[in-house]
Amino acid sequence: MPDQPTPAHLAATPAIDRDHPTVQAFARQHAQGGTDRERAVALVLAVRDGFRYDPYRIDLSPAGMRASTVLANGFGWCVPKATLLAAVARAAGIPARLGFADVRNHLSTERMRQTMKTDLFIWHGYTDLWLDGAWRKATPAFNIELCEKFGLLPLDFDGVHDSIYHAFDAAGHRHMEYVNQRGAFDDLPLAQITADFHRVYGDWMQGAGAQGDFLTDVAREPVAGR
Repeated sequence: MPDQPTPAHLAATPAIDRDHPTVQAFARQHAQGGTDRERAVALVLAVRDGFRYDPYRIDLSPAGMRASTVLANGFGWCVPKATLLAAVARAAGIPARLGFADVRNHLSTERMRQTMKTDLFIWHGYTDLWLDGAWRKATPAFNIELCEKFGLLPLDFDGVHDSIYHAFDAAGHRHMEYVNQRGAFDDLPLAQITADFHRVYGDWMQGAGAQGDFLTDVAREPVAGR
């Protein structure tokens, strides 16, 4: 018996603000197709490629983590981009929830490793979408331009198979290792994420994240562990 969706997976929350006018407009514009699967695929690609991945600009305030804030900013890191995907999916009538895992060998830079003092990224976010009777994982973090520029395999989503990070990049370098699955959540567990970030990344959080331009830094050293 699969883990069934509930009304909560279509509801608005402070972070997954599916009723916000800009979220509603984005869903209407991009949820194109004759089936939920086709509409979900279109939404995943629109969120993945329409918003620049930027882990240097992390705002853990409630306002900073809202789906509508990603729309307003035009960029986000993995958690708010996953939150945006959940919001627009719910706005389009597709049940959605947030999934989290701890990962190693994430796309990183020397600046991030020096400030974070670890290569472990906790609370990496993705989105679960309910399609054809099952939850399917979609990871909209890395936009296609970033993948093409730095030799990463883009994460495509077909609505049938889970779309999670590849273990290796296009050149065969080690890219991503999932070390801990934290499970699925009906809403963004912001208090827990914030507490864990301050516990694990104390120095980094004191400085409000890495300072500089992420794309400039990653161009010098595209993938952690090379």
